[in-house]
Formats: sequence, structure tokens, C-alpha cells
Amino acid sequence: FRSVISRIIIEDERIGYIQIIRFTSRTPDELSEAIKELTNDGISALILDLRNNSGGLLVESIEVADQFLGEGVIVIEQSRSNEEVYTADSDVQIDSQIPIVLLVNAKTASASELVAGALQDNGRGILVGQTTYGKGTVQQIFPLSDGSSVHITSAGWLTPNKQIIAQNGLTPDIVMIPDENGRDVEFGEAVRYLTSILDKQSK
Repeated sequence: FRSVISRIIIEDERIGYIQIIRFTSRTPDELSEAIKELTNDGISALILDLRNNSGGLLVESIEVADQFLGEGVIVIEQSRSNEEVYTADSDVQIDSQIPIVLLVNAKTASASELVAGALQDNGRGILVGQTTYGKGTVQQIFPLSDGSSVHITSAGWLTPNKQIIAQNGLTPDIVMIPDENGRDVEFGEAVRYLTSILDKQSK
């Protein structure tokens, strides 16, 4: 199963769309490939869809955020005894001039909240949708001899601006009420927002 899906949107061919379904060990490579393809197609803006993404691997989510950020803090891991700051190492895959909208909802959790918070706080993208789930804890897994395992929550995650993700979630820049008839209003808003930016730039 691929964890990343990408395409040019038919509503406006200047805008690329990438959906990260979940974070697996292959996600950073799949994302890098998707960004390259869309860049070769000449996109001027990007929608990154993290809705219903319940998370996955910590290291991979940091690598994903890093592909969008040339520099700056990605996430802060805070435990009782210390604070570890993960920063971007400028291995940026996408032109910093390309505006980004991230789609989020109440099922955007854990690793996907880390990515959304990193881009939002660094001013690299805006969030459109609903407040995210609020699962900002790092678990360490200790396997036991009988095949079971113990999960110990060792730390909490903070966004670069030190927002606590756990329990709170992230608040979108543009809050959307889900459409009861199932229309994708978040996607529509993202297209409208990015099209208006691109139209201004081209004048």
C-alpha cells in the first residue's frame, strides 16, 4: 500500500494535491517522489491533505516536515527531565515560494499533527478544516518475552511555538464546518484560497 497519493487538480492546473494517508517507513521517499513529479509538472501551489491520518512513526513525520522547511524548529519533545528540539536540516524538497494549504480534521492525529503544527508555526502553510485530534504523546514500546508489549508514554510533543498538542489539538487558520451532504468544503476552500493568491501574484 502506498502511503502517499498525488495529482494535479482539475479545478486549477497550477495547484498540486498530495494526500498522506498514514506515516510508514516509506512515506518520506514516497513524498519526495510526489513533490518531484508535481514540481516537474510546474505547480505553483500545493494542497497537503492530512485528514483522517491517525499518525504513525515519529522519525518519518519529522523527515516529512523537513521536506517542506528549509530551517527552523519542527517539534519539541518534552519529558519530565529534559527537552529535545528537532530542527529542519535544510534538505528542502519544495520551492519556498509555493504556497501550501494543509487540510486537517478531528481525525488528524499524532504524527500528522506534528507535521501540521511544524508548517503552521513556521509560517510555511495554513491549516484549513477542523481542530485536530490532540494526540501529542510519544510512546516507547518495550517487548516482553511472552510476545506482548508494554507501552510507556515518555514525553509530550510541543509545536515550534510551544503549543501543547495533547488534548488541545491544533486550531485551523480557516475553520470549516463539515458539509452534512458530504461535499468536500475544505478542499473547495483550499482551492479558492490558493487560486486567489496565484491570481494576485500573476497580476
